[in-house]
Amino acid sequence: MTFLYHDTLLLGPAGTVSVGFTERRLDLGDLAPPATRDAALAELAAVTGATPYLMHQVHGTDVLVVEEWDAPTWDPHVDALLSTEPGRALLTRAADCVPVLLAADTGAVGAVHAGREGVRRGIVPAAVERLRALGADRVRAWVGPHICGRCYEVPESMRAEVAAAVPETHATTSWDTPALDLGAGVRAQLDAADCAVVEVGGCTRELPALHSYRRDGADAGRMAGVIWRAA
Repeated sequence: MTFLYHDTLLLGPAGTVSVGFTERRLDLGDLAPPATRDAALAELAAVTGATPYLMHQVHGTDVLVVEEWDAPTWDPHVDALLSTEPGRALLTRAADCVPVLLAADTGAVGAVHAGREGVRRGIVPAAVERLRALGADRVRAWVGPHICGRCYEVPESMRAEVAAAVPETHATTSWDTPALDLGAGVRAQLDAADCAVVEVGGCTRELPALHSYRRDGADAGRMAGVIWRAA
C-alpha cells in the first residue's frame, strides 16, 4: 500500500509516531460495501502493524480517549479519538472536511474530523486541550487534504455564521461567490493552541486522486488520515 502522504516523527523515549493519508483507491466510508471497507481496514492494519479504530463522526465536539471507552461494542459517536497506548491506529475520515492528526511529546496521538460545524464549534482546540490534560506539552499537527476556500461555496448566511466564530474561514470562491476556507480556520485554531503544523495540502474537489462529496455527490467515498505509534 502507498499512502498519498506519509511521515514519521521521532519522540525520543516515547518512540516513533507515523502518519498517513490515503487516496481514493481505498473507500472507508459508512456507505461503502462492507467487504470494501473491511478490505481497506485489513490493508491499513497490515501496513501499520496496529489495530485500526474508526469513529462514528457526527460533526460535534466530543473527544474520546480510546482507553476510557467501556461500552460493550465499539461505535463511539465522536469527532476526535485520542490514545495514550501504542499499537492503535486512529482514523479520521473525510471527503472534503479537514482531517487532522495530532502527536504529543508524551507519545499520545489523536485523529480529528473537522467539518464546517466542527470548525465553528472548536473540535480541534478541544482535542488539543484534552491531550494537554493528559500531560502533553508539545503537540504537532498534520492538516490533511480538504476542500479549499476557492471551491467550498456556501450561502452568505452560513459564511457569516461560521466566520463570526472563526474569522479566518471567511473566503470567496474562484467564481466570486461566498465560501468557507475550513483549512485556514483549522490552522488558526492550531496556531492559537501553540501547535507545530504540517500542511499536507491538496484540494479534494480539484484532485481526482481524492474523494470529494462536492465533486461526486453521494457516490463519493471517504479517504482516511491515520496515525499510530508502533507497539
